[in-house]
Amino acid sequence: MCIAYSHLVSTILMAGLIWFVQVVHYPLFHKIGKNELATYALEHQRRTARVVGLPMLVEGISTLWLFFDPVNGRTLPLIGGLILCKIHLSTIFLQIPKHAALIKGYNEKVVSRLVQTNWIRTIGWSVRTVIAVLIIVSA
Repeated sequence: MCIAYSHLVSTILMAGLIWFVQVVHYPLFHKIGKNELATYALEHQRRTARVVGLPMLVEGISTLWLFFDPVNGRTLPLIGGLILCKIHLSTIFLQIPKHAALIKGYNEKVVSRLVQTNWIRTIGWSVRTVIAVLIIVSA
C-alpha cells in the first residue's frame, strides 16, 4: 500500500506542476523579449529537469510496481501506465523539439504549438491523478 501512496503523491505533484506550466509558464513565453527567449528557454529546461526528475522517477517506478504487484487488480495500473506512456511520447516527440526550437530564438507559432500540444500532458496527468486516487480507494 505504501507504493500506492507514493504513486498518488508523485502523480498529484506532476499534475500540479503541469497545470502551472500549462496555464502560467508556457503562455508567458510570448511575453519574453525576442532577444532573451533563447537564454530563458535553455534555463527553463535546466531548472524544470531538476524539479520534475525525482517525482517522474517515483511515478514511473510505482506505476510499474503497481502493475506487477497490484493493490487491487491490474486494470487501473495498466490504464494509468498507458496514459503515462502517452505523456512521455508527447514529451519526446512534441514538447522537446519545440523547446529545442525555442533555444534558437522566439517563434510565435512554436510557442503557440507548445501550449496547444502540452494539453496532452496536462489532461493525461489529471486523468492519472483520478486513477491514482481510485487505486487507493478501491484497495
